Amino acid sequence: MDAALFAKMLSDPMLVHLKKLKYKYPQADLSEFIALLQDGFYRSLPLYDFHGNPVVYLENAAQLRLSAAKILLTPQNSAQLYGTQAMEREILSTFTIEQIDTSRSSVRRILSGYAPTNEREQRIYGMKRGLEFIADPNNKISEETIYQLYQMVIGAFLPEEDQLLPGQRYRHDHVYIVGDKLEHTGLPWNKLASYMEQLVAFIQQDSSINDLWKAALIHFYLAYLHPYFDGNGRMARLLHLWYLVQQGYSSALFVPLSEYIERSRKKYYDAFSLVEQNARISGVLDVTPFLLYFTEEVYHKLRSEQPDRVTTDTFRRALQNGKITEKEHALWQFVLTAYADQPFSTKQLEKDFGNAAYATIRGFVLKFTELGLLRATKFSTRTKYQVVM
Repeated sequence: MDAALFAKMLSDPMLVHLKKLKYKYPQADLSEFIALLQDGFYRSLPLYDFHGNPVVYLENAAQLRLSAAKILLTPQNSAQLYGTQAMEREILSTFTIEQIDTSRSSVRRILSGYAPTNEREQRIYGMKRGLEFIADPNNKISEETIYQLYQMVIGAFLPEEDQLLPGQRYRHDHVYIVGDKLEHTGLPWNKLASYMEQLVAFIQQDSSINDLWKAALIHFYLAYLHPYFDGNGRMARLLHLWYLVQQGYSSALFVPLSEYIERSRKKYYDAFSLVEQNARISGVLDVTPFLLYFTEEVYHKLRSEQPDRVTTDTFRRALQNGKITEKEHALWQFVLTAYADQPFSTKQLEKDFGNAAYATIRGFVLKFTELGLLRATKFSTRTKYQVVM
């Protein structure tokens, strides 16, 4: 192929839309272009498509901004395993993606430590247990711990025909994902054990792949294999978070990742579909479209859920100067994790915190407003407070 033509095709905005490239270039040129990508541009992974060919991606298709990693790596000063406000939004969003009916009040109840009272709250409780499970550094990712996570978050709530058989970690029959047409066929069930073993080995091994991209690759591949009758998407998102936690991204559970996915849900599903559509044309499972989706629609749109440097420094100085009591310190840490940048009232804080008199709560919000750490907004009958971000 002429070098100028190759360079033109490589820089084409439709590079990862092979169906559109087909209308711009002759079939012979497209076939030769794909062959050249395979020879020197694709990076192969130790993961395989259903025919046993390596999964690949274009390493230089996009550049991850350092800001995304910085947000996820920011150390947390909280003793909690996860940000309550962030995980409230995480649970709501993941259920919305799956079109499972739930309510914010129910999620807040369960995350606050109340026992579930109905099936809907049992599902939320399962998610809470799952988040606690992946937040625990003792729970390393393995086939057994993935199975344990699945059972506590999803398996316990499935009808009998969708449950895993005793002693089996994966489904025991074929599965098809159908929309208006057949969207995806999961890996034949009798191959799941070997393919999942390869996925776990990939997760556990050190590699030069950027951690954020590797998390997205893991996410895609679990959904691609579809090892369960139901709950594959939720498990893919949880495994994505779990990998980041295991790699030391201490704020991964203080950012509602699924909320960013839910906001761009159509693009999320389109990215899955585009990978498979391209594979039907090229014969190569190139996951670049999914990596581009996560780069552009999730990672680059992440927003810090923590106060800015001015607020952090103000708090630190006040603490060092003895202006903040132990109880106020505990209240501040609770506010950061439970509400993040969301407004709250004194009554709500008293109820949610559960270990301080109303007078203590009121004294706390007044002092922290005066210090410039909280912002007060007056309504007709009440005042709400918000962390200065």
